[in-house]
Amino acid sequence: MYKLLIRPILFLFDAESVHHFSFASIRLVHKLPFVGPLVRRLYSIDHPKLERHVFGIRFPNPIGLAAGFDKDAKLYKELSNFGFGFIEIGTLTPKPQDGNPKKRLFRLLADQGIINRMGFNNQGVDAAILRLKKNKNVIIGGNIGKNKTTPNDQATQDYLICFNALFTYVDYFVVNVSSPNTPNLRDLQEKKPLTTLLQTLQTENQKHQNPKPILLKIAPDLTDAQLLDIIDIVSDTKIDGVIATNTTIDRNGLQSDSAICAEKGGLSGKPLSNRSTDVIRFLNTNSKGSFPIIGVGGIHTPQDAIDKLEAGASLLQIYTGFVYEGPGMVKRILKAL
Repeated sequence: MYKLLIRPILFLFDAESVHHFSFASIRLVHKLPFVGPLVRRLYSIDHPKLERHVFGIRFPNPIGLAAGFDKDAKLYKELSNFGFGFIEIGTLTPKPQDGNPKKRLFRLLADQGIINRMGFNNQGVDAAILRLKKNKNVIIGGNIGKNKTTPNDQATQDYLICFNALFTYVDYFVVNVSSPNTPNLRDLQEKKPLTTLLQTLQTENQKHQNPKPILLKIAPDLTDAQLLDIIDIVSDTKIDGVIATNTTIDRNGLQSDSAICAEKGGLSGKPLSNRSTDVIRFLNTNSKGSFPIIGVGGIHTPQDAIDKLEAGASLLQIYTGFVYEGPGMVKRILKAL
């Protein structure tokens, strides 16, 4: 019903407006006391074979919601009812920021993709914490970044602020240096600044009696040499894993309207599927499986999920596929697994 009836109506309207409308609708209907259990019954699968134990956390299933969908931790409880094993919030920055000017979200219908240049729009880490204090049993990843106005030579301080503020309220951290929508952010993926950043966070992490897993989210546009650097950095800094991958700036092979394809920003969805799987396989093979990988990028079908798991991913995340395929896709993937 979603793809035949609901999606065609939603896709008549601006993508960002529909996102906010969908958020408001999900929140509103969940105020009815029977809706949460009903949605969970319809869309969730609980089975011991789906459980995963990764970087010290027991996940009820391997399918998570990627960062960017619930940036400010406004809807993590309600979204978990759709079958997700974990929810990643963010990207959060120390100070609130509006992000880039609108229009900044574009659908590529012929390619089943989305271009976004949101620019880390969020209400700031402190606002998210107020909502996370109400969390009871949803596994939460905290995706952290720097404010747009913070120069790269001061970026580490922004990450530290978010890390310390969120420490009590998230189950794992994701260091986002791979978004193409914050000026010069991807420069932090170079070996020297990235090693310094991650080592600083690890030093802070080890001050706690029970350190939290720290993951690095990388771009799909890295060269093989840069990916080998990532493997070295993970080994040197002893972080817990990698999320592969963020959105791409590549536009090769697209079938959608050329004007939309030319929009600046990161491309997600089906066009990213093969490249993200290739990155997962490269990292897993060349690291000899020495660290867990969360696979994300172009997962729309159960086979897409299986391909990434077979390439070496331990867990998966979806976002654009959720938009195109509807809430039933999580259950379809879990049944296949």
